[in-house]
Amino acid sequence: MQIGKHIIAELYGVDEKLIAQQSEVEKIVWEVVRESGLHAVSSAFKQFEPFGVAGVVLLSESHISIHTWPEYKLVNLDVFTCGDPKKADKAFELFLQKLKPKSHRLLSLDRG
Repeated sequence: MQIGKHIIAELYGVDEKLIAQQSEVEKIVWEVVRESGLHAVSSAFKQFEPFGVAGVVLLSESHISIHTWPEYKLVNLDVFTCGDPKKADKAFELFLQKLKPKSHRLLSLDRG
C-alpha cells in the first residue's frame, strides 16, 4: 500500500540571484504549490544574513521544504505528498523548470 511519495533532492548550479533572497524563493515556492494543484495550510520562511533562505509550506497533502545556499549555488528540496504521487512529481518538475539547476541528485521514496 502506497500512501504517498517523498522526493528528496539537491539542486546544483542554481543561479544565486534566484535563491539568495526570501522574496524570490517564496515567490517560486508559491508558484509551484499553485501550479501543481497542492493545497497550502500554513508556511514559514527565514531570511539568513547576508543571504540564503529556509522555508516550509505545510500542505493538506503533507509538506514542501527548501533550503538555499547561494554561495554554493545549492538548493536542498523536500517534496512529500500523500495521495496522488503525480502531484509530488509535478511539483518537483516545476522546481526544476523554475530554478534551472545545472544538475541534481534525487531520492524518491514511496511512503506507506
